[in-house]
Amino acid sequence: MSSERLHNFSAGPASLPQEVILAAKRELPVYRGTGASVMEISHRSPAYTAIEASARDRLRRLLGLGDKWHILFLGGGASMQFHQVPLNFLPPGGTADYVVTGTWARKAFVEAAKLGRPNLAASGEEDNYARIPAQSKWQQREDSRYLHYCSNNTIFGTQFHRTPEADCPLVCDASSDFLSHPIDLDRYGLIYAGAQKNIGPAGVTVVLIRDDFLNNRNSGLPTMLDYGTHAAKCFNTPPVYAVYMVEKVLGWLEAQGGIAGIQGINTQKAGLLYDAIDASELYRGVAHYDDRSQMNVTFRLTDPALEPRFCVEANEEGLLGLKGHRSVGGMRASIYNACPLEAVEALVDFMREFECRSGHAADANV
Repeated sequence: MSSERLHNFSAGPASLPQEVILAAKRELPVYRGTGASVMEISHRSPAYTAIEASARDRLRRLLGLGDKWHILFLGGGASMQFHQVPLNFLPPGGTADYVVTGTWARKAFVEAAKLGRPNLAASGEEDNYARIPAQSKWQQREDSRYLHYCSNNTIFGTQFHRTPEADCPLVCDASSDFLSHPIDLDRYGLIYAGAQKNIGPAGVTVVLIRDDFLNNRNSGLPTMLDYGTHAAKCFNTPPVYAVYMVEKVLGWLEAQGGIAGIQGINTQKAGLLYDAIDASELYRGVAHYDDRSQMNVTFRLTDPALEPRFCVEANEEGLLGLKGHRSVGGMRASIYNACPLEAVEALVDFMREFECRSGHAADANV
């Protein structure tokens, strides 16, 4: 147990900017003259309305969103969106393309199959999701209503570095790389992201919907699962505290130079860590070189027997959350927007020292 903040590489809920946490701590007992905590104020009060309006304004500035885009703050996580997207947009008797590049993308496809006839346009399962399937091999349908994909795969450590080509609107699960790089919005009908990886705590999902896409949704939808319900007004109690934290993280992101600024930092962090892996005799990357994620760096030890020891000693050095997902094992360093460069530098130093102590470094006997 530690009373000080350590280096957190958890895949989610993930690191938040320390200055945001401290600001929230100061405001927690009484929020800006309301006489109550932000967790206690009405979601229809002027104080909360201003928080949500500011969060939307910050998102519009960061992404360059015009008036044709709706910004929703919904519950249920990205997993709810796996069902809500096809419920709203998979037409009766119609189809939509799904590109399956990992566990969460497959879950989205499975949910869509409960509601209609999604087309499996491509899958990386044959390569154990270590690479993004080349688009030249995708089997897309001409009558597809939309193409769904997951832009970054947290478990396997792959990421789309190019926007997919499609004759239909794109729908993207951007949960683990949202606001980490620029987005070509003209190609999309809908983008959703669980907040707990890059923009806030668990409890809220940001959904961006283009107005013309929204207007082509199915009819007769359940009220709470109809995107139109939430685009029209604040229909029910939103996740107030989570939205409050997202607003603060968005302000922090603006102070980093916006998306362009944070992209430069993310590139530096990922490059530092991948260079250390590639130069090593003990570590090997899992994802194909061209598809490596800048958010989730997955790697194994060439001597698997050392992996438990690696995790124990990393924790002792204050490097948390490095154990890979239970379904694949290995190691995973999640280095989202709020993970500081200093954390990655500390991890690289530890990895080099551990390699030398284990006797696997090229210069260990020099």
